[in-house]
Amino acid sequence: MFPWTSWDQEALVKNHWSTISFLYFAAMLPSSVKHRLVQWLEDHRELVVLLFCLPASFLFTVLLQIKAFIRAATSDPTRHDAAVRTIQAQVQQWNKVPVNKRRLLCTSRPNWQSLSTTFFQKHLHHRVPIPLHDILELDERNMTVRVEPMVTIGQITEYLIPRGYSLAVTIELVDATLGGLAFGTGMSTHSHKAGLYHETITSYDVVLGDGSLVTATADNEYSDLYKSLPWSHGSLGFLVSLTLRIVKIKPYIKIKYIPVRGQKNYCDMIRQLSGANEPTPKNHPDYIEGTVYSKDEAVIMVGEYSDLERGITVNHCSRWYKPWFYKHVETFLKKGEGVELIPLRDYLLRHNRAIFWVVEDMLSFGNDPLFRLFFGWLLPPKPAFLKFTTTPGVRAYTFTKQVFQDIVLPIQELEKQIEIASVLFEKFPLLIYPCKIIDHGPSSGQLKRPNSKYLIPGTNYAMYNDLGVYGVPGKVKEKKPYNPVDAMRKMEKFTRDVGGYSFLYADIFMTKEEFEEMFDLSLYEVVRKKYKADGAFPHLYDKVKPEIDVFAIGEENAIHSN
Repeated sequence: MFPWTSWDQEALVKNHWSTISFLYFAAMLPSSVKHRLVQWLEDHRELVVLLFCLPASFLFTVLLQIKAFIRAATSDPTRHDAAVRTIQAQVQQWNKVPVNKRRLLCTSRPNWQSLSTTFFQKHLHHRVPIPLHDILELDERNMTVRVEPMVTIGQITEYLIPRGYSLAVTIELVDATLGGLAFGTGMSTHSHKAGLYHETITSYDVVLGDGSLVTATADNEYSDLYKSLPWSHGSLGFLVSLTLRIVKIKPYIKIKYIPVRGQKNYCDMIRQLSGANEPTPKNHPDYIEGTVYSKDEAVIMVGEYSDLERGITVNHCSRWYKPWFYKHVETFLKKGEGVELIPLRDYLLRHNRAIFWVVEDMLSFGNDPLFRLFFGWLLPPKPAFLKFTTTPGVRAYTFTKQVFQDIVLPIQELEKQIEIASVLFEKFPLLIYPCKIIDHGPSSGQLKRPNSKYLIPGTNYAMYNDLGVYGVPGKVKEKKPYNPVDAMRKMEKFTRDVGGYSFLYADIFMTKEEFEEMFDLSLYEVVRKKYKADGAFPHLYDKVKPEIDVFAIGEENAIHSN
């Protein structure tokens, strides 16, 4: 899912890493020399990736790991209350600044540490440190875990899995923070049962724009705030802790690979397995994922929690020397159905090394057995490093060369999704995760209620799916004219027409009016005023819109195409 589209990896694939090297001294070169240099780097892009990108990213990762180790060694959850009071004091001090001299509030976390593709202009805002990285409490009786917002997926899986638990929705992103996902969104291959990530959050502790601290739950006096915090992207307050539901697990996932030919056949199978045609009974699989390799070929994966079983192969699929997971899955198109046991943490990180499938655009030989054996440990490039080395010039250049989107759409429209995505982007594989979207009634947050025609009879939810489109579009690979703005605006229009939602950590291409057509901001606007966010934090649209002028880029591409 999610996932990985929030990273800027793809922004630096293919000819994009050449731009990074070019960047540091190109400004002083004559234009003719610049052109030749870029051309050379484009022609030798894989050499640049191999000799510069991977080693530099690895060293960057080591430095971050050392920093994380030191932080973990000095972890002390008892300091939480004092740290929160410090944050409150900083916001209260900000309130004493004359209104005409205030800058809107945001966290001081650097852009490169965020998994969003955009670069929010934090230098224009008043930045407040949120140094909250601890796991605060495991409540086995109530099956919840309370954490600070900067705890990562990597941390929480290392903490919970040995204790026999997992988050109800675990995103496959080691570096994703639980707080970032809470104010953004996410889904997993378990979301056909659990829903989106925010459905698993039972409470939020938030510092408001006036410096006060409140706890928002579904049934207390701050229930309106509780409904509005998901998809708010830090535009309503500072999150200082949250409580999430956990589930009991077994050490393995027993996964069945089902190759399917014929678009209607695999679309129908995904709908049937996910319970899209009927209320989800207990016998539906715990995990469902689809990888579409062409319009007519897909492999559907279903998984169940399992203990070790004799006679079934154990696949530690996330180890550096193993085939990339999507390549391994593709082999079942030829050899037929298969069953494996995958250790749970390996399963959760199965797409990590190949960043789903975008690393192949960087290194065509990256899945070669010899490369994996000797250099596989260098993968993947660190998301933080890729963003750290991206400047506005690189960002604008690479914006036209890639597509990185997760889009939530009604699963009943799955055939249409695949058709329009294949026409606009000419990019396979496509990722499909079924996901339950719950109708919480009117004024229930930024997600519009699912259309009644999609609701499963006898329930208050509809089955949607994440459509993941990642990589270098076909036209870019073929060096044909490609207008990313035109393509994405057509995709977004289709999304609005069928009642879907764009994930907001990826670039959006909508005007504010179109954005408000896709999302329901009625409660959000009320909550912004009621809880002192208006005038204290940026508006949601301003927080998530690209920092570059996407429409100007679209017009420029249209001119070049003609």
